[in-house]
Amino acid sequence: MSTTRTTTTPPPTARRAVSAGVLLVAMMVVGLNFRSPITALPPVLPDVADGLGLSPAAAGLLTGIPVLCFALFAPVASWIIGRVGPYRAMGFAVIGVLAGTLVRSAAGGDAGAWIAVAGTAIIGSAITIGNVTAPSIVAHDFPSRAAVATGMYTAAMNLGSVFATTLTFPLSAWLGWRAALGAWSVLAVVALAWWAWIIRGMSDDDGRGGGRGGDRAGGGDQAGGGGRRAGSASSEGASSDVALLDVASSRAASSGEVPVAVAQLAGRAGSVFRRPLTWLLAVAFAGQSFSYFAVTGVLPELLGDEIGFAPTEAGLAASLFQGVAVLGSLVLPVSRGMRVPLWAASALVSACWLALPAGLLMAPDWWALWCSLAGFAQGGNFAVIFTIVAQRAGSPVAVRKMAATVQFCGYVLAFTGPSVTFAVHDAAGGWDLPLLLVLGVLLAMTAALVVATWPPRRAAV
Repeated sequence: MSTTRTTTTPPPTARRAVSAGVLLVAMMVVGLNFRSPITALPPVLPDVADGLGLSPAAAGLLTGIPVLCFALFAPVASWIIGRVGPYRAMGFAVIGVLAGTLVRSAAGGDAGAWIAVAGTAIIGSAITIGNVTAPSIVAHDFPSRAAVATGMYTAAMNLGSVFATTLTFPLSAWLGWRAALGAWSVLAVVALAWWAWIIRGMSDDDGRGGGRGGDRAGGGDQAGGGGRRAGSASSEGASSDVALLDVASSRAASSGEVPVAVAQLAGRAGSVFRRPLTWLLAVAFAGQSFSYFAVTGVLPELLGDEIGFAPTEAGLAASLFQGVAVLGSLVLPVSRGMRVPLWAASALVSACWLALPAGLLMAPDWWALWCSLAGFAQGGNFAVIFTIVAQRAGSPVAVRKMAATVQFCGYVLAFTGPSVTFAVHDAAGGWDLPLLLVLGVLLAMTAALVVATWPPRRAAV
């Protein structure tokens, strides 16, 4: 039986075309908010501990709470995206960051510690929604430019980290730590206004779950910003998944990375949990996240102890780790444009990541080089892992489920990063053992990425 597909173009008042470039810039502005509330805390952590009457170890848990939320809230975030669509979900994420930032900055009095915990938990839960939403938007709106979109979005997150790491302590010296942390709500207000303007004309179903069969930003009639999004009365559900899968499978087959039959198999969302690729990426992301949050939490204090920096100097020095990550997240799109295989890109970022703990153990005076290499690596590796998710999961539903699974597993371990590293430091009385711990975790991450990406034909696991 034949089915007639009727394609209609909604009037301009019902749906507004959004170019790929405009949408990507909006994602980058939003991304500025998804690391800055976390990296703003370590430079002023001693002041926060004094102000709230917390021990250093208890105050360190404030750094880990968002990571725990990343793990526990990821399945809920995936469900929210399925219910409201990724565009509205991203708006909810920014609203949550704004609310949590204001709550945390209001912490004081007898209940100050609990208020700070509550605000930090709100921030972590909101960022989780954004973390899971971003790969879905990339897969739906940038199917042929996933590496570029992922890299630019990751660069924006790292840029937000640079701002927070560099500016929070000077703001604290001027305004106090509460106002310094609360000042980052201004960035969330800007992002929320911009994102609300971008999505105001979009259908609730744009990019949701199985997506739409019509054109997406960055492809088809939508490319260049002058096209339109076409809706179809019979293009929802499985048929739209097949259409998206055909695009991904054709590109993968032409590049020789993923056999078409395997990519089609991957299109079934339920198979995500049975695929070795999901669990390899979970191990890799666990190593990436544990190391990132551990280093972010301890690096200012480590540089102060080992190099002799004052707090302001240590914050500026630690910003190298965050700042060079912008470059790392942009190198992946360039390398992919030059047809550099993912296994080579992952090998490069893994080697640079390993340079930090190994270098600080053997030649701490070269700290600037080691921090720069690791910064490049952590920015690039985030993009590598989620480019693999976006390109190889197989369908928007599978992308959402794989991204949520990888982040849940990864962040469960990453939550312990700052507290475990500080505990090892206190027990050992120095930084050698904590650095060896980070080195071991990064070696496990490297091994998982090697298996996931090499040789290319095995990448379709």
